Amino acid sequence: MKLPKKLHHKLEERKETNSLRSLKSSNIGVDFCSNDYLGFSGSKEHTTLANDIYKEHAGNQNGATGSRLLSGNHKLHELVEQRIAQFHKSETALLFNSGYDANLGFLQAVPQRGDIILYDALVHASIRDGIQMSHAKAYKFDHNDIEDLKRHLSVRAQSRTIDQQIYVITESVFSMDGDSPDLIAITQLCQDYNCHLVVDEAHALGVVGSKGQGLVQELQLQETVFARIVTFGKALGAHGAAILGSKVLQEYLINFARPFIYTTALPPHSAAAILAGYTLLQRTAGTHAIKTLHHHIQVFQEELKRLAINTHFITSNTAIQAAIIPNNERVLTLSQELTKAGFEVLPIRSPTVPKGSERLRFCLHSFNTVDEIKNVLSLLKTMLKE
Repeated sequence: MKLPKKLHHKLEERKETNSLRSLKSSNIGVDFCSNDYLGFSGSKEHTTLANDIYKEHAGNQNGATGSRLLSGNHKLHELVEQRIAQFHKSETALLFNSGYDANLGFLQAVPQRGDIILYDALVHASIRDGIQMSHAKAYKFDHNDIEDLKRHLSVRAQSRTIDQQIYVITESVFSMDGDSPDLIAITQLCQDYNCHLVVDEAHALGVVGSKGQGLVQELQLQETVFARIVTFGKALGAHGAAILGSKVLQEYLINFARPFIYTTALPPHSAAAILAGYTLLQRTAGTHAIKTLHHHIQVFQEELKRLAINTHFITSNTAIQAAIIPNNERVLTLSQELTKAGFEVLPIRSPTVPKGSERLRFCLHSFNTVDEIKNVLSLLKTMLKE
């Protein structure tokens, strides 16, 4: 059956602007592109731990068999949630099948009609999609701009009703830029204006803090943040996500978050893999991996300055380092040249990022070597001159 003309036309537009997405085979070069920041996804220790936990608590059960409100609430789910809550110093944790589901579930269910959502202009697509599903009114504030957020809060405060709630949504590490907001200042603003702060920690878990706890805990703000979203498909080398918050929030989500209610639960082995990831974070292997990652971030930044190419990069102290290379064709060509040289560095093209801010995104890992970092940046400098 032929594709409708409107859809075919949209595909042709993507091709013409060098923004057509396609699937490709697994990476074969040096990994500077994956979210496997600590190397847990390929860790034998992680695999062994996950298998041992699975055998101990799940036997041979593969599928979850249903949603957690029906037949799928396995004891492993509850054990994992308890361990996550303890690690993150949260009253509770509620598992979701992915970070995307967690953001959709929270934003679709929690902000009510008449409420206000204020969100950072560069939040992830899952947050934007969740906002579209909400009945609340939403307004974006300039990226990491405290003064613009304050202006929005001041305007909303003037017409705010007694029952109207305001939710401020941001990320602790932004996935495309690798930068972080001033969470201390944002938290203070939320307290001043009696707002609920929600922080997506997807790219901070396992990366920020001596134990990889995330930015909220690193700044000791967990008592003042309404909800946190942590995901496990990145530094933890597993899959799934959790919303951290109060017992009452957990109860509410179980009753009203549609992506939680109407989907088959994570299979027991996925839950075991999550628990294995958290166990590793608290072991010597995890501590060493985090320290090594932090060292590599420092080396990367020092090399940028030494090679005098730091002006191309967005300032970031995280595992995500982005070089702005405007133009889809240009950034794609550079990525392809790096691939030919044995380095996997992905091009991030518009419309994923705004037109004119296309970039090469370098993801750093504990398993990268100092020589690999120096070599890829030296090559990039040569290519930028051409």
